[in-house]
Amino acid sequence: MNLEAPMSIAGLVVGFMVGLTGMGGGALMTPILVLLFRIDPLAAVSSDLVASFVMKPVGAGVHYRRGTVNLHLVRWLAIGSVPSAFAGVLLLDALGADEVQSRLKTMLGVVLIAAAAAMVVKGLIRRPEIGDPGAFEIRRLPTILVGAVGGVIVGMTSVGAGSLIIVMLMLIYPTISSSELVGTDLVQAIPLVGAASLGHIFFGDLRMGLTASLLFGCVPGAYLGARVSSRAPDHVIRPVLIVVLAASALKLLGVGTTIVLCAAGIAAIGAAINGRRHASRSRSSTSTAVMTSPTAVDSATSIPETT
Repeated sequence: MNLEAPMSIAGLVVGFMVGLTGMGGGALMTPILVLLFRIDPLAAVSSDLVASFVMKPVGAGVHYRRGTVNLHLVRWLAIGSVPSAFAGVLLLDALGADEVQSRLKTMLGVVLIAAAAAMVVKGLIRRPEIGDPGAFEIRRLPTILVGAVGGVIVGMTSVGAGSLIIVMLMLIYPTISSSELVGTDLVQAIPLVGAASLGHIFFGDLRMGLTASLLFGCVPGAYLGARVSSRAPDHVIRPVLIVVLAASALKLLGVGTTIVLCAAGIAAIGAAINGRRHASRSRSSTSTAVMTSPTAVDSATSIPETT
């Protein structure tokens, strides 16, 4: 079993992104393995899932120590996601060895497009902030269904444990804080990815050398990303992920390289413009808050004493 440095570097980058944002693991790593390293799609999905099962607890542990994990929500998600993830692997195996490779590329492309669109929706929806994180009623049946849908998709493609489930949770629980949303998703992904990994160990195409190379990079990457996640501006990270996901999806769906590069360039320009606008609004809001604070008002209205 030989470690391959390029794959470890790819694992480091993807692991950092997962620790930073809580999503993008399978959505980034699987296309990288398929497109850059020419790994068979089934082997890429199997190895990526096992690597993610080891990587996810790194970021999840950081959030758990910070108290940004809703364990009740995790429990109801796992009820739906764990059995459906294993079922997704069985469904993938039932497609047949001759058909699975061609169908899986198209399936991955469609799922990546959905993940990119879901992240765009996440950025557009304005959610009210709450003073007491976790102070909301658990909607059991919708939560179980979210876990079940996400489990099937993850079991078949290794994509969606972060991006898709985060957005579905955000739509069901609009008052949940962003930090609790990411922390809860990372923790619930552990049993979800574990069930899918177990299925791929028995029925997939797990390659230990490939998995070890990914782990050598993604574990320290996830740790570093989680350490700096509190400082990372979300309006910078999300556009980067959207561009990468969309470009990877177009390539998997058979779109020409020139068109993919043009689309990625246009998306990158749009993301940069949106990021600058977001930063300007943030600075404007900060300046307004400072000017209207009680201390600033008192200072502005105070009359100097004369002797």
